[in-house]
Amino acid sequence: MRVLGFGDNIVDRFVDRGVDYPGGNSVNVAVYARRLGAEAAYLGVFGDDALGGFLREAIAAEGVALERCVVRAGESGVSRLRVDDGERVFLGWNGGGVTVREPLALDDGLLAYAAGFDLVHSSVYSRSEPELPKLAGLGPLVSFDLSSEEEYRGPAYLDRVCPYADLVLLSCSHLDEDATADLLAEAVRRGAGIALGTRGVAGALAHDGRDTVAAPARLATAVVDTMGCGDAFLAGFAVSLLGDGWRAGARAGSAMIERALRGGAESARAQCSVEGAFGHGRRSPVTSM
Repeated sequence: MRVLGFGDNIVDRFVDRGVDYPGGNSVNVAVYARRLGAEAAYLGVFGDDALGGFLREAIAAEGVALERCVVRAGESGVSRLRVDDGERVFLGWNGGGVTVREPLALDDGLLAYAAGFDLVHSSVYSRSEPELPKLAGLGPLVSFDLSSEEEYRGPAYLDRVCPYADLVLLSCSHLDEDATADLLAEAVRRGAGIALGTRGVAGALAHDGRDTVAAPARLATAVVDTMGCGDAFLAGFAVSLLGDGWRAGARAGSAMIERALRGGAESARAQCSVEGAFGHGRRSPVTSM
């Protein structure tokens, strides 16, 4: 299995700890897939500042390939957070830095590179929407994290993403089960192959246009923080499906999806014991931004 994270990277600055951690949705999914036994790579833009170097070193230390990434002049993205009773609280960010301001466009060379993977993953934080049609029909499956913000739930945005995504993830902790099922069905109606909704301790649902499958959460005995739990769920879900033979143009089926939900829940449970997205924390040079 080969998984490519395409898009965002960021430094997660925990102001209550005074520690910076590497992260970013696309990076995290690649790292978690690698930890689950897949070959993994990340494709994106790094800033040329010290934080960009910190990010590159930490990601490479996880065995995630970076050979086609680009370094541009400019600052790295930084988000500010704290943890209250194990739950992360976002305090703001700098807009994502040069990674978001000048994202990669997939030229013929990068498309040929992406074609060598089984799954390409991106997110709403990557500004990768214009690139999704280029990936359609290329060969790899495409997954996309639609996050939890309402601005990414409207018909216009879903129509930009869902027709080109084999799997979309929606964070639905604020919704009940019926509302989650309705949202997943809407994403599939607009073109997504499988829509996955995570609801924290209330478990998760997946819908593929025919069946809706539910699974309970795997509760952690001790929670360090919840950073990366949704990304870990998606990685566990996708790696399970790939291991079961899921490929472009093939329907996964309810039994495969049920196993994948269990795999995602286990990955999310394990993630609760990790500091930051995947460790590699270092003392913050400053405590505010």
